[in-house]
This record gives sequence, C-alpha cells and structure tokens, in this order.
Amino acid sequence: MDGTPLRKRPMLFQRVVRYIVHPSRGKGTAPSLPSREEEEGREASAASRGTRALPPALHPLRQLLANSFTDSGSSLPSPQGASASPTWTSRWRSRRPSLRGSTASSRYKVCCVRETAGRAASWDSCATAPDTVARNTLSPDGELYILGSDVTVQLDTAELSLVLQLPFGSHTRMFLHEVARACPGFDPATPDPEFLWLSRYRCTGPEPEQPQPLGWDAAPETGPRRSGIGGGVSDFDDSRSDKKGLLGDPASSWGQDTPDSLLPRQNKSKSEITDMVRSSTITVTDKAHILSMQKFGLRDTIVKSRLVQEEEDYTYIQNFRFFVGTYNVNGQSPKEGLQPWLSHGIQAPDVYCVGFQELDLSKEAFFFHDTPKEEEWFKAVSEGLHPDAKYAKVKLIRLVGIMLLLYVKQEHAAHISEVEAETVGTGIMGRMGNKGGVAIRFQFHNTSICVVNSHLAAHTEEYERRNQDYKDICSRMQFCQVDPSLPPLTISKHDVILWLGDLNYRIEELDVETVKKLIEEKAFQTLYAYDQLKTQVAAKAVFEGFTEGELTFQPTYKYDTGSDDWDTSEKCRAPAWCDRVLWKGKNITQLSYQSHMALKTSDHKPVSSVFDIGVKVVNEERYRKTLEEIVRSLDKMENANIPSVSLSKREFCFQNVKYMQLQVQSFTIHNGQVPCQFEFINKPDEASYCKKWLNANPSRGFLLPDSAIEIELELFVNKTTATKLNSGEDKIEDILVLHLDRGKDYFLSVSGNYLPSCFGSPIHTLCYMREPILDLPLETIRELTLMPLQTEDDGIQLENPLGIPKELWMMVDYLYQNAVQQEDLFQQPGLRSEFEHIRDCLDTGMIETLSASNHSVAEALLLFLESLPEPVICYSTYHNCLECSGNYTASKQVISTLPTFHQNVFNYLMAFLRELLKKSAKNHLDENILASIFGSLLLRNPAGHQKLDMAEKKKAQEFIHLFLCNSP
Repeated sequence: MDGTPLRKRPMLFQRVVRYIVHPSRGKGTAPSLPSREEEEGREASAASRGTRALPPALHPLRQLLANSFTDSGSSLPSPQGASASPTWTSRWRSRRPSLRGSTASSRYKVCCVRETAGRAASWDSCATAPDTVARNTLSPDGELYILGSDVTVQLDTAELSLVLQLPFGSHTRMFLHEVARACPGFDPATPDPEFLWLSRYRCTGPEPEQPQPLGWDAAPETGPRRSGIGGGVSDFDDSRSDKKGLLGDPASSWGQDTPDSLLPRQNKSKSEITDMVRSSTITVTDKAHILSMQKFGLRDTIVKSRLVQEEEDYTYIQNFRFFVGTYNVNGQSPKEGLQPWLSHGIQAPDVYCVGFQELDLSKEAFFFHDTPKEEEWFKAVSEGLHPDAKYAKVKLIRLVGIMLLLYVKQEHAAHISEVEAETVGTGIMGRMGNKGGVAIRFQFHNTSICVVNSHLAAHTEEYERRNQDYKDICSRMQFCQVDPSLPPLTISKHDVILWLGDLNYRIEELDVETVKKLIEEKAFQTLYAYDQLKTQVAAKAVFEGFTEGELTFQPTYKYDTGSDDWDTSEKCRAPAWCDRVLWKGKNITQLSYQSHMALKTSDHKPVSSVFDIGVKVVNEERYRKTLEEIVRSLDKMENANIPSVSLSKREFCFQNVKYMQLQVQSFTIHNGQVPCQFEFINKPDEASYCKKWLNANPSRGFLLPDSAIEIELELFVNKTTATKLNSGEDKIEDILVLHLDRGKDYFLSVSGNYLPSCFGSPIHTLCYMREPILDLPLETIRELTLMPLQTEDDGIQLENPLGIPKELWMMVDYLYQNAVQQEDLFQQPGLRSEFEHIRDCLDTGMIETLSASNHSVAEALLLFLESLPEPVICYSTYHNCLECSGNYTASKQVISTLPTFHQNVFNYLMAFLRELLKKSAKNHLDENILASIFGSLLLRNPAGHQKLDMAEKKKAQEFIHLFLCNSP
C-alpha cells in the first residue's frame, strides 16, 4: 500500500475488493501475479463457471493488491508456510440486502469457503473446507475478528456482493484494517457505492435463487452441529458466552438449505477429523491490535512504548499448560496411534506444540519440497490429541522433513494473535532444508511466545557444525511485525522460547558398550556428564540462557525400527539423547520430561515435556486507566520541541573485506529530552538507503527521552555484489542518511577496501589469470573482469590462457584425491570457518596449505559455481537446453556452441561426476542426486536471474542427467 487511506480512493477500493484471491499450495514460490497471457487463457474457463477473469482494462490494478502484501520485498506467508500465487475471479448477484450488525448498507459476513479442484471457490455452497478455510465476523458492536489460515471478506450492497479472499499473515491484517476504514457503510455520511463501472462485466443470464444468510438478529435454527477434535459434538455458536459468533457454525449461517452432501458425519473418520481441524483453524488478531493499528504517528508510538513500560500495572499472571513434543520419524509413515505420546496420563493441555524431523527422506522431498507424509502425520496428530478438549489448529509449517504444528483449545483461540511462521535451511550451501529449523511465533494474551523445531547436523564429530546450525537459525530466523515500521523480530525477542527437535548432540569419550552398560544401570547422570549438549552449553557455545530439565529417561537414539533394541546395524551407533526440549523465559515450570518407549515406528523414540507457563493477561479496567493516564500526560507535552540526538561515531572504515565474510561495526544513538523516531532514508535517485553489501540493524526505531540504542552496520559481500567489486565498478564507499522525524538529518560515512576473490569472477577471466588473483595488480583484475565473454569465432585470444580456472581444478582435484568414497558428498554442509580457509587458499594459490573436511571443499565448489556471474551453461543457451533435455544428441550440440572455456568447464565437471558415480556403492550418490544438485547451478534462468520454477528445475535436471548417464 502506498499509505493513502482507501477512503480517499473509493474507485480503487471498489475495484480491488471485487476479486477473490486463491492462494496456491506450492511451497517455496514467491508471490506472483498472473500474466496477461494467463489472464486471457483463463477467460474461457472462468466464463464456463459463472465467473469473469480480470478484464484487460484492469490489468494495472493487479499491482495495487500485490503491493498491499509486500514490504521491502518480503513475501506474504500463506497457509502451511507456503507463499501465495494469487489469481483473480469475480462473482456477483442481485438480491435484497441482508442485515448484519447495526448497518444495513455495506457489511461483512461470516462464511467458510470450499475450494474445489481446478475451480474458483463457490461462496454460495459454503461448508467445512478440507484445506484452506476462512471465517470473518463483524459483530454488532463493530469488533472485527479474523479466523483461519486464510481471510475472506464479503462486501454486500443492495445490488451485488463482492468477495476478497486473502492469504494469512500480518500484511493481510493491515489490508483488512484499511478495508474496514474505507467501507462506506461504516460512515453514515458516505453514500453507498453503485459500482456502475461493473455493468459491462455482469453476467447476462439469470442466476439461481441463493439461500439467505441469517442476520445477527435472526432466530437461531436447529442446523447441523459439528464435531470438534477430541471432544465429541460441539455447537461452535455456543463456544463463546457473548454469542457473537466468533466460532459460528458455517452451516447454520445458511439456514436449512444446506445440501446433504455438505452435512458433517457423526462418526469421525480420519479424513473428517482432518477437515474438522482445518475448518476450525483459528488465528485471531485480537481487537486491540486490529482496531488500534498504527497510524505511523509519533504520538501512537509513544503510547505503545509507554504501555510496554507500564505493562505490570494492568496485567496479571495466569498459568496455562503447554505440551511440547518432538519425534524423529525416520521417513516412516504413521503405523500406530500417537495417544501414548500426545495424551496418555496427562491433563488436557491448553496448547500443543508438536514437532517432527525426517518426515520424508526421499530425494523428491529434499529437492522439490513436496511430500504426502505431511498429510499423514497431520492426521495422526489430530487423532492423538487429548479427548477431553476440543482443539483448533493455529498453524502448520514445514521445511522438507522438519514440521511443526501448533494447536490451542478452542476457548483460547480469541486470545491468540500475531501468528507468523518462518523457516531457515542450514543444509548444503547454507540453505537446503535437509537440516535447519522451523518456527512459529504468536501472542498469547499479552505474552509473546516463539516455538522452534530444529534438526541439526548429524554424526558424533560434527558438534561444531551443530553449534553453527543453531547460530544460523537464531540469526536468520526473522518474523515480520504487524507494524511494518518496526524491524523484524528474532527468536530472542520473545518472552517465552520453547526449543525442541533432534539436536543430534551425542555422547562422546565413551565406547558403545560402556554407554549401554550405564543405561542398564540407569546411571543417567553419570552418562549425562559426557553429553555434548551439556558440554557445549557449559562452554556458552550454544543455547545460552536456556534451561533443560533433568534427563531421567534412557537415550532416545538409536533403536532398531519396530523394537526397543539398540542399533544392531553394521554402523552400530552409540545410544544418545538426540531428541531434546529446552526453554527460556520467566514463569515457566516444567511438570514432566520423558521419552515414550511404546512407540516403535522409528529408530528414535518420541520425547515430550509438559509445562505450566505464566502468561500475562490484561485486566481491562486497569488497562483503560493506564491508557487514559498516558494520554493525559502526552496532552501536556510540548509538540513544538525538536528532537535531537548524538552519535557515538560517524565514520566507519572496513578493512580487507573478503567474500562471504561478515564484518560488523556499531555505534550508539543517544537521545535528548524529546521522544523521536529515526530511520535511515534513501538518498536522491537511489532505491535503497544503502548499497547491497551493507545493512543497518535496526534501520529504524523509536527512542524515549534520555534513552539510547546501538546500531550495527553489517558488511557482507556475496554473489550479487562481488563481481562489481572485483571489477572496480563498485567500491566499499557509501553515505548513510539518518533522518529524525521532525528533526534534522545526520550523515554517516562508510569506506573500506575489498580483497578481490575468484568467487564472483567470470570463467574466462579466471582462465586468463595464470597467477593467484591476490597477486595481480588491481588494474589487471579490473581489465580482465570487464573483458567481454569471447568465443573462438571472434579470433581474439590473449596470451597463454588456461583451459579451465585453476581454482576449479584445485577443488575438484582435492575431492578426486580424497572424497570419491565420501558418504553424503554434496549433501552435507561444511563449516563456515573452513570455507573461509578454502577461499583464502584459492585466492592466494597456496593450495598446499589446504586442510579442510571433504564436505567443506564440496560446498565451496558449489558456492564457486553459484557465484559465477555467467553460469557454466551461458544464459543465451538456457532455453535451448531445456527444449532438448530429452535428446542427448541435441544436448551435445547445444554444449558445443558454448564458448571454449565454458565447454571445458562443463566437460571437466561431468567427467568428475561420472567418476563419483563409479564409487556409488561407497558414497551413495546416484545420477538423480547429482543432476538435481548441479542442474540449478549450471543452468540458470536468464530472466532476472531468478530461481528455476519446478518445471524448469526438472528439465534442467534431465539435461544434466543425460551427460551423467552417457560417456562422451
């Protein structure tokens, strides 16, 4: 949104609200708008089902809706953590206006939407939905609640009904607030819109009579009742004492005309339970947040800051019971009920936090992020929840095999708000999702809670890699806030943190037999002294400030599947407490911490921990008095005062900056006597406040009188910025402008020097560098980097070029000599410190000093290929490669058209990979794995250098597969 209130743009509002947005279930895809061709192709099918595709004349309006959901390029999360790909349809009908609430002109309506395969959601055949569901309520007193993973808004007038369905997320809540403010029916002085501009798009044929929704003042009917999870039949309309329909039964909203096929069954099958959990998906933004959205003013910011400071004056602590469980399922499907883990022998929890690891071990899940196991385990959990309560699923988030589910008792749903979910991959190249973490953060009453589920690096000796994974998750996991002017929240910025998962820390210094003997003697505390996690926490390497309960149960790994016997395989893994639950925060009491030996599906045993957590609950009367006092004190403040700050430092020099090596410098802003807002602002004609290799954290904020804040300037050169720094087109030089609202600007100078690297250098440039890059004059590096890509036909050759870059040869030769039998090569990440060592060896030519693990060198090779400004298979031949991906002869012909250096590199890499495949019995590699890994590196989409979509990714994999299976 551009900040202009929608009320001031009535026609734009009218046009935006007529479209339904249907989020896709594709994972890992960024939000996208349908192209003009897609819109035209959709016209015929849309007309056949009584809808209209977006008219060509309205194409420019698509961007308005997209802009409402983006902030600094961040994507809007959709259900299950996926990004959304919206499409547009419209529908309308003529009927009498129906009364809802206190307004009779324009209003919102309660509804559930069923999505049918390949069709737009039919608003008039509402029922419990098997997947994405939304319910919105405008209660008589004007309080707006938002329920469900998706949000659907309906605007009714005397002539038509307009519907807008939005994916779940904080940006949607902001958009809805603007809709609420702009809706004409909310302002008696504003006449109802006639929407005359829609006349040309109206359906010409008559439409069937539609069932009339019940108004708020209508008599209740004996419509169908719906079963809830774990507690038999429940009338959702009776779930709230105020009868505002917060959990209203969607069927009852439509009287008794509901088709029999839509009535819920009384017996609870697996599929029905899944439907019920999803149809009761509740993610509520509480009324305080939705009705007091920020107005981007200083006064509002001061009020919020003061309310946070004085929180103890209007809140009290109330205990709620949390169940936290973790289970590494080893790629298995559920074969037994989960009740012994989730609900046996405990009181019904208020909140369930259930995490899984290794949900799917298939290569399809690893590379394409899609798996049927998600649905299977979701059903199993839904059936295993405590039978004495009804639960609503708040959120599900998954990264490959790491999945986290959050449920709450339905009576607590109205007090859950600000739900966000994020993922961080820490696998190969620092982003693959075979290892990493997923997290859900939310506000429960007035307490912020973050639940993290992680799967860290494996193998006993890799404890440093586990430490690095933990730190990566902490630093990279960031959640958008409702107020876009505030910086993203990190894990540490929460009142309560619950961390669960397969942390993979092992028992060291003891042989297998000694470990088993101590377990038989139940000498768990003696064994715990050798636990790696205990050692690393004591050294403050990880989980600083976290607490773990006493381990009174035997290690949960590794068992023979289907039994309680320790691992009898060839590897004979030593038992270890891999699966753990830790916490951080105040008012937390652990009631139990145990494993569950009854479950035998996996080679791990599930672990659970039950907590009583003290949550801050608002006393409404005290809150009102506190707010009034704050407002009165602000009324006395002199608005004419000009804010002024002092900076501890204004000049920053970063020396010897290296590729992918973070440098940080900090300074402090000290505020004077006037509250102020600060922000780094763009310089004239520049798209960002700083260059791409620089970042200020935080880049904006608020300061109370006599307060201070530390700002970190982070300098990090990666593949997008390295080439221009190598060529001298860019330099480590920038000016930052720190702006004070109603105050003056402060200027900060950033300077430094970048050490050129082979990473980010073109292939042909490196072939002409016979000496290490750091031994060459800067001017020579500049000339070679800017030299255009040549082919043999140009007849231009410089003196004595190498056939392939020497740096590439160094890495491949090292792997050939040391790693052809290395298990999980190119699939397990290395250590960052070792990558820095490898980079320095390549840039200085001191290959004889190279000492690193095989995994680190393999990852460095992948990073090298990824950093090439022109990929091995040039952008110009990209589409030709995809077209001939099923024809080896045609594929070879395309490769023969590449420039000589690129041909050499491609053939060299294929020869090396074929050598690896000869040792597949030892390294467990196959053609599909290597084709998937190298396909997206050697073949890149030239259109904005964006990531390959799924179809292109598979074709790129097929192209590389041809050369792995066929010798030249």
